[in-house]
Amino acid sequence: MSNSTDAPVKRGHPGGGRYKTRRTPKGRQTETAARDEVRALIGQGPTRRDLLIEYLHLIQDSYGHLSARHLAALAAEMRLAQTEVYEVATFYAHFDVVQEGETPPPALTVRVCDGIACELAGAQSLLAELVAASGQNVRVLPAPCMGRCDTAPIAEVGHNHLSKASVAAVLDAVQQGRTHPVVADCIDFDAYVAGGGYALLRACLSGQRKVEDLLSVMEHSGLRGLGGAGFPTGRKWRIVRGYAGPRLMAVNADEGEPGTFKDRHYLERDPHRFIEGMLIGAWVVEADTSYVYLRDEYPGIHQILEKELARVEADGLFGRCQVELRRGAGAYICGEESAMIESIEGKRGLPRNRPPYVAEVGLFGRPTVENNVETLYWVRDIVEKGPDWFAGAGRNGRSGWRSYSVSGRVAEPGVKLAPAGITAQELIDEYCGGMQPGHSFKGYLPGGASGGILPASMADVPLDFGTLEQHGCFIGSAAVVVFSDQDDMKAVALNLMRFFRDESCGQCTPCRVGTEKAAELMTHASWDRTLLADLSQVMTEASICGLGQAAGNPVNSVLKFFPEDL
Repeated sequence: MSNSTDAPVKRGHPGGGRYKTRRTPKGRQTETAARDEVRALIGQGPTRRDLLIEYLHLIQDSYGHLSARHLAALAAEMRLAQTEVYEVATFYAHFDVVQEGETPPPALTVRVCDGIACELAGAQSLLAELVAASGQNVRVLPAPCMGRCDTAPIAEVGHNHLSKASVAAVLDAVQQGRTHPVVADCIDFDAYVAGGGYALLRACLSGQRKVEDLLSVMEHSGLRGLGGAGFPTGRKWRIVRGYAGPRLMAVNADEGEPGTFKDRHYLERDPHRFIEGMLIGAWVVEADTSYVYLRDEYPGIHQILEKELARVEADGLFGRCQVELRRGAGAYICGEESAMIESIEGKRGLPRNRPPYVAEVGLFGRPTVENNVETLYWVRDIVEKGPDWFAGAGRNGRSGWRSYSVSGRVAEPGVKLAPAGITAQELIDEYCGGMQPGHSFKGYLPGGASGGILPASMADVPLDFGTLEQHGCFIGSAAVVVFSDQDDMKAVALNLMRFFRDESCGQCTPCRVGTEKAAELMTHASWDRTLLADLSQVMTEASICGLGQAAGNPVNSVLKFFPEDL
């Protein structure tokens, strides 16, 4: 399609005959003013297809929504079909697409987290009261887990997250115009360097350290991917390095698993330990560029990383690797590695069929090493202290350290650095100050929404990779949500299933339809156990990615372990 609205276009039937001319191309026309507005935001130079989502963010941030005229103008500027831009804009929850004739949303949006930890803390009542109390100029919406489960319930006023939110606190923030993110105080570049930071990276870049030595250390440490998959980190690096270059790196900072907030914890406090680990990994695999994919729910961290990455680059520590910080747009599915790569490329976050695997054919078709934030956070300590320091930790026959995100009915929720293999009972008693007053331990999620639910009678199972699968559960990202005798496990499972229904990318029928049908069936007073079990089996066996494959775990757990709640 021509980008000009003035050039005459010939039309007629291909068999011949007289051609008439038309003044515009077919389809929605682009307005000169809209193109000028888009150019002012994205710049006058050549556009990049992989930056489509970043461009959409610029428009959304500037105008509060994505109008049809701006989408058409952006498509023209990027020389894309308007359908390509539209399908991406409508895929992500944080983009408000407004069609011609529709009313744009209010200038301010308040979101109330309805994740499982926030629901336990009264989020539904908070949401209902805010809807009733807010005026016409404020939109109040429910939203999935915001990664702040330890201070539930959470409300987001604009981009300002309020911990332990109340109606009064939210309305006060609205009235005072406190809509900007709160940027946490962190260990900045100067403080990190003063504490010995980047000495290891400098040694790598200068040739004092050898690649093979670092690979050996990582392999012997036993460090595994801490985003949930648990693939050995050293082996992953070696595999990617074995493919012909050019190679790339992708960092998953899109923790969206309900109950998970460990990456936020570390990025807000000590971002350079992660950055150094990332650059060391990029050096090992000789990555040309590292893409950091950060969830949009962490705007304060985005500001931290922008500032601190600039300091690292100015000090010459990027080496041969460039770093690009990318912003998610509200899609849990993009925590899946191939969906994240699709999103970094500026597309909908649809998981890929495999093989080929990301290590061989990843970003832009290149070999790509994909790591989680916490995995990279450990690299410096493991290399400096030795692999035995890390491998020597652990309980109950397990190895290593784990960062457990603990929330729910415990007295002291938060990120708990504990030996891998610790049990839920030990975690509650030794690290969380026991249960909240008046609550008795009933059950727990050992690995977030996907990881299934176990009863308190099984609180002695070591929490680690490979220890929970026999019970139909898994550790995942180590998000432990604790329930009490005051919680209905049917309601818990329904909350989790609704999350999967809302976050399904819709690509495959078993997940798209299965989660919807299961959520509807679970609203009935009496569950159809046979049908729910069949749905779960179909989703597990036929879904493309882990979302659909794990969506039935909470249902199966309630059927198996909590018959008294049925």
